[in-house]
Amino acid sequence: MVDVGALRALRSVAALGTLARAADELGFTASAVSQQLKRLERQLGVPVLAPAGRGVVLTPAGQALVDSAPAVFQALERCAEAAQSVSAGAPRGVLRVVAFSTGIRGLLAPALRRLSERNPHLSVRITEQDPGEALHSVDAGTADLALVHDADGLPAPLPPSLTGRHLHTDVGDVVLSGTHPLATLERPLDDADLAGHTWVTSPPGTVCHQWFRRLVPGDPDVRHLVDDFATQLALVAAGDVLALIPRLARPPLGEHLVARALSRPPKREVHAAWRRSADASPAIRAVLTELSTRDKERDPACARPPGPTS
Repeated sequence: MVDVGALRALRSVAALGTLARAADELGFTASAVSQQLKRLERQLGVPVLAPAGRGVVLTPAGQALVDSAPAVFQALERCAEAAQSVSAGAPRGVLRVVAFSTGIRGLLAPALRRLSERNPHLSVRITEQDPGEALHSVDAGTADLALVHDADGLPAPLPPSLTGRHLHTDVGDVVLSGTHPLATLERPLDDADLAGHTWVTSPPGTVCHQWFRRLVPGDPDVRHLVDDFATQLALVAAGDVLALIPRLARPPLGEHLVARALSRPPKREVHAAWRRSADASPAIRAVLTELSTRDKERDPACARPPGPTS
């Protein structure tokens, strides 16, 4: 009988390339993962790994085992879901959620209190991860549910083992001091309004910087490059700079700052992703229901009926 823990360790090594990285993902030491894989080789009677420089590669036998692993994990997950559904489908146990920082702040955190009140036997554990890493974690079985956003308008590609649902459309607003001339305008700001002003923006390489470059092309006057949105707001409050900030990421503005909508606001779509074999999970369904409900309450006109993305 193949040890399931060793099979999961082998799959992580195959995806990440080294014992050390696999151990970090699984929460073990590299020595413990090595022992698991040696035990697996003794069970099978064939080697599953071979050294390759500073890393390792799978042998043909190891690759065949990894190729068969998804079916094994899906079958085990369906067994667990069947057992949980016996209890009237009540969400219980621990649900491991991975999400990007502003998704945690703007979507997950506001939903936790009511989720806990409605599902007292469910414990949600959240870890911050970028979208690519989050999808890998769910695919590898080290997380159960991921919240991801698209990259520059392109949806994150889901591995075949995962399915997903649209949760929210996030848009960017311009934040400025209440004494700024643009603060008196009650209509959405257009390109002419934004020309000639000084800005604080997120550093190059971030989604928000891409948003900014499309919104304000050419050679805008960028005085500050700051990744933290609370710090951006402090700089807006201290001077005449403007900031472009996603609504999910926006801390409370206080009495001296205002946010103004844009006539062509940048947008990003937020999706949830989980393993297809966990479709019947009462815990995942409870979290998705709460997030979808809160999104409709936040802005009914912008709410989109939930549906699969793949």
